[in-house]
Amino acid sequence: MANRLSRSTSPYLLQHADNPVDWWPWGAEAFAEARERGVPVLLSVGYSSCHWCHVMAHESFEDETVAAHLNEHFVPVKVDREERPDVDAVYMEAVQAATGQGGWPMTVFLTPDAEPFYFGTYFPPEPRHGMPSFRQVLDGVSTAWRERRDEVDEVAARIVKDLGDRQSAYGASVTPGAKELDAALLALAGEYDAEHGGFGGAPKFPPSMAVEFLLRHHARTGSEDALRMASDTCEAMARGGIYDQLGGGFARYAVDRTWTVPHFEKMLYDNALLCRVYAHLWRSTGSDLARRVALETADFMVRELRTSEGGFASALDADSDRKEEGAREALPQKGGGGRREGGSHAEGAFYAWTPEELRAVLGEQDAAFAAAHFGVTREGTFEEGASVLRLAADAAPGDADRAASIRERLLAAREERPRPGRDDKVVAAWNGLAIAALAETGAYFDRPDLVRAALDAADVLVRVHMDHAGRLARTSRDGVVGANSGVLEDYADVAEGFLALGAVTGEGVWLDFAGLFLDSVVHHFIAPDGTLYDTADDAEALIRRPQDPTDNATPSGWTAAAGALLSYAAHTGSSAHREAAERALGVVGALAPRAPRFIGWGLAVAEAALDGPREIAVVGAPDHPATAALHRTALLATAPGAVVAPGAPGSDEFPLLHERPLVGDRPAAYVCRHFVCDAPTTDPAALAALVGTAPGTA
Repeated sequence: MANRLSRSTSPYLLQHADNPVDWWPWGAEAFAEARERGVPVLLSVGYSSCHWCHVMAHESFEDETVAAHLNEHFVPVKVDREERPDVDAVYMEAVQAATGQGGWPMTVFLTPDAEPFYFGTYFPPEPRHGMPSFRQVLDGVSTAWRERRDEVDEVAARIVKDLGDRQSAYGASVTPGAKELDAALLALAGEYDAEHGGFGGAPKFPPSMAVEFLLRHHARTGSEDALRMASDTCEAMARGGIYDQLGGGFARYAVDRTWTVPHFEKMLYDNALLCRVYAHLWRSTGSDLARRVALETADFMVRELRTSEGGFASALDADSDRKEEGAREALPQKGGGGRREGGSHAEGAFYAWTPEELRAVLGEQDAAFAAAHFGVTREGTFEEGASVLRLAADAAPGDADRAASIRERLLAAREERPRPGRDDKVVAAWNGLAIAALAETGAYFDRPDLVRAALDAADVLVRVHMDHAGRLARTSRDGVVGANSGVLEDYADVAEGFLALGAVTGEGVWLDFAGLFLDSVVHHFIAPDGTLYDTADDAEALIRRPQDPTDNATPSGWTAAAGALLSYAAHTGSSAHREAAERALGVVGALAPRAPRFIGWGLAVAEAALDGPREIAVVGAPDHPATAALHRTALLATAPGAVVAPGAPGSDEFPLLHERPLVGDRPAAYVCRHFVCDAPTTDPAALAALVGTAPGTA
């Protein structure tokens, strides 16, 4: 019998709708039930593409005995962290503070007042590697609740007080200047892996925001060290197993420092951020590899993540169903992850290949060629007979057609395998990131279909996610919004995407929508001292109002808001939005010396603020070839955070176009800072020199 989760719009919650556990969704009703029964709440937080969430579900939540115990002694609450990042953030902070680590599934025990008192992540069904079994944890918590309730309440109160004392107040700090950004580059260089690219050791995550900072720093200062770190990191990722060498797109992270063995889930936000980074790398260098990866990643998003409404789904699972009993298991992961035990799924089975499978598809000779091309050797990445593919060796000029044919044949064969599951909910923030990436990639490489896909996704956000007051819902599925309000990153990333879309299309309506969302940021998410919060001032009250200025898998809401506010101010001349952006950037100066990797987008925005950012107005008939040449040159500007406003003479689509006439009846470009402009130019080459467009791209 289905439980209460059956009415959810979250695919993750729906995965648990048939559990014998009597799950409740997050809400006042669940805590009222706990209060009435006098029992604690078990809060379980995860997401649909999380491998270990599936493992714990199969081992424990599908077990009738465990479920009966849970139902009797607890009120079990299931939360999709992607749908409710505010709930996840608050309790994850408690888990990390108490245990020194975090992850999903997250398991937290709460009082009926939502105060946490015991924490963990994944618990196995039997004691293992020093971890207690889940049943032992349940028994221990039940006993403590019954016999030591005063102690439990005291612990919960202390934890809540500690969380409240952690509130950040960086709004009054000074916006970083050239000296601070140079120091951030040195700090980042100290963490750089010169052998394999990227930063730190295993596991290794794609540093998309740090790379964007490096590209902008190079554009402003000419630093070759910054460009080298960005280029080498992008090349290492593109050649590694973390990148899907057949279908395009990036896995979530590599479990090793060499980018070889991925954790196989594919997230929309990673691919949107990386698509834009590779497009920007090509814009700076003209790299053929960067161009190919940007386009393949864009095509992956459109092909595999686009929903029927025109938005973009959240993720593809790491796991896929096995066709039959005895079929090949998943590729084991070095340093973490590992094969899922039990059930009907295998992690990575969709992407990994055995020598026998290569020979069956390609024949002996082409299989040997593929093994060398993709780094498939027993001395290399083989583990128990299966391997992910890497770009280990470039095909010789005479073998390019052969390599392309092999890719096509392997991709076609892979399509016959059971596919990973897809979480098809639409998250506003991540769609905003995808809109920016697709709009720019489509414009750079003359792919109007990608720009059209960005427009369709923007239409979904306006039509489905935005209410009559201009407020955003965070998620939707099949055109139905979830019961969750947008958080700061939703407003900021959607505004970022719409600003990029307006620059590409010349449609000022996207600037107007961005302004509407950023007004909500100013009025509902920013405190008088400039401090930003992740939830609105009228959102559901949790045990603390969440805020986190650090960038993680995506730009934090804080730094994303700073970037969008800065760009909007450059478009409109709004001093209020500029001042809000500068106050928000104070956090960058505070955090960059200690953790530059975790404030990468903030550093990129600070580069834009230091450079101006430059404002480029392109005036001319949209169908005139000279207008198109100037517009393309402007879009390809490497000047950090440059904004572009294209339009016909006399157009009121963008404020930057006001009183910007043609020059001698010819289309012209105006380059400005703070609405103070240089002399206009009609020459794309002269414009390129003013805004840093790289030779060979315009």
